[in-house]
Amino acid sequence: MRGIGVSSVRLEDGFWQPRREVNRNVSIPSQHHQCVITGRIDNFRRAAKYPDYVAKSFNGYFFNDSDVYKWLEAAAWDLAGEADFDAERVRMIDEVIADVAASQDADGYIGSYYVIDREKDRLTDFDKHELYCGGHLIQAAIAHHRVTGSTSLLAVAQRFADWMCRTIGPAEQGKKPFIDGHEQVEMALIELYRVVGDKRYLELAQWFIDARGRSTMKCGNVTPWHFQDHVPFRQLHEMVGHAVRAVYYASGATDLLAETGEQAIRDALRKQMQSMAERRSYVSGGIGSRWHGEAFGDDYELPNRAYAETCAAIGSVMWSWRTLLLDGDPSHADRIEWTLYNAVLPGVAFDGRHYFYQNPLEDDGKHRRCEWFGCACCPPNVARLLAQLPGYVFSVGRDGGAVYVHQYWSCSASIALAGTTIPVVMRSSMPWEGDVELRIGAAGSFALMLRIPKWCRQKPLVSVNGERVSSDVMPGTYLAIHRSWEAGDVVKLSLPMTIERVACHPYVTHNAGRLALTRGPILYAIESADHPGVDIRELALPADAPIECEMSSDLAGGVHVLKATAIHRRAEPSVLYRSTVFPETAAPVPLTAIPYFAWGHREAGPMQVWIRCD
Repeated sequence: MRGIGVSSVRLEDGFWQPRREVNRNVSIPSQHHQCVITGRIDNFRRAAKYPDYVAKSFNGYFFNDSDVYKWLEAAAWDLAGEADFDAERVRMIDEVIADVAASQDADGYIGSYYVIDREKDRLTDFDKHELYCGGHLIQAAIAHHRVTGSTSLLAVAQRFADWMCRTIGPAEQGKKPFIDGHEQVEMALIELYRVVGDKRYLELAQWFIDARGRSTMKCGNVTPWHFQDHVPFRQLHEMVGHAVRAVYYASGATDLLAETGEQAIRDALRKQMQSMAERRSYVSGGIGSRWHGEAFGDDYELPNRAYAETCAAIGSVMWSWRTLLLDGDPSHADRIEWTLYNAVLPGVAFDGRHYFYQNPLEDDGKHRRCEWFGCACCPPNVARLLAQLPGYVFSVGRDGGAVYVHQYWSCSASIALAGTTIPVVMRSSMPWEGDVELRIGAAGSFALMLRIPKWCRQKPLVSVNGERVSSDVMPGTYLAIHRSWEAGDVVKLSLPMTIERVACHPYVTHNAGRLALTRGPILYAIESADHPGVDIRELALPADAPIECEMSSDLAGGVHVLKATAIHRRAEPSVLYRSTVFPETAAPVPLTAIPYFAWGHREAGPMQVWIRCD
């Protein structure tokens, strides 16, 4: 498949668009402010040797440039689809670009940490994120160019990419065989190759991927496994090490596969995806179970005190999207949907100003969203993903004979297909109800491919112009409607949403005898705020307890909550070990489960996703 540009889809969705408006009006401006007050912008001005800044010290972590680049990418994508760009936003972007451009060396190198007093240290420490920062620069430049048509930042990114091509590579070519400890630059270089057509960028990206895996990366007690450097990529058959690095690595390799078609890369990626999706992902879609090293654990190592970094969930979406375009398997679109609602969205508060770095599935009330972090990778990462959301709704078949609908969000789109443009208007009540309507705005002969989500346990109803589509409609597939379409044709899709009790694989011993609740694409959790006077660890849900869904206006302007009657099984807290037959009090109490993405917005208190079964 090929994607539909962000500018070609205008979201009008009642769920996501309000969040994107908060992203536009609150998150992006406030993140720019944070980049200013924490000295991230000053780092570029210092590197540019502006008189008032040259004597200052570098501020913060050595990779702080990347936060500014991600902010630039978010701000640029946020302009997409606007008839007239917001003048104040354009001014902010242009000012930051000017500072970034002024900081670039004459030879093309850019990196504010290594200017003035560290020039001799360039390309000497693989874990200092030099090329990771450069990759984010390139991605920001591509976004800015695609949305605005300007080359002001693209020219900076190309000069840096040219510097890399001259400087880094095989030793036998007189270059420095340097590989960054944090993958990112690989996918950035391949996308730059697609934009400007310079094959050196594709070749360098392939060299980075091929050269990794020689066990050369060691940092104190941190082993090459942490950096995905323990085996060559084509022998890497599981997701290991730092979770964000791992999914960025896989994303770059997937981009390379799209260009080369190499079967060995395809086989390795398939095994890595199986490893992540089948044995190393949380029920939320979050990844990275170990707080030590922000890393993947072993198979089924999924403690509820999850690390599950927000950036890792975003990386999972990025990788899933690339894989979806490559092989058309709807499981990747399912994963994108699930991860967005349940692993990415918890990472940003409703107010757009506070963020989670980690996303545990169980908490005692101490974990709260913060306005910013010293290591602030997650906030601008969330902002750029929310700004990109329109690009995840549709794609078209490579031969131009099919329009794929991956996500059911209300929007208006202009889809270029086989030499013509097909307007499509979609109306949806997702994620709360599964009623979807698509109105085709022009004549054309093509297949409309409707994703039937895996979570849809009952047969959906599909009709065209009121006439029922008779077909075997299987969850986890695309339903193909082949037709010569006319302007005004209407497709209706009704996806039944049932409340599901979800059990864990028995190897995940933390959740033995417990269940999670889901409805449609939403995962639920219980919070102490809804259960005053009750320790939620003592709540048990009977297997036959009816569960009802109802709208509640108490959170985020209205969410669907689940209601049931649970059993409060209270044991003597002072008795740590006891006979298997022991006295306890048991009484029915109301249970309320809220969407997991909504937790942590009220008074601090315990939360858990997995509930005891009775």
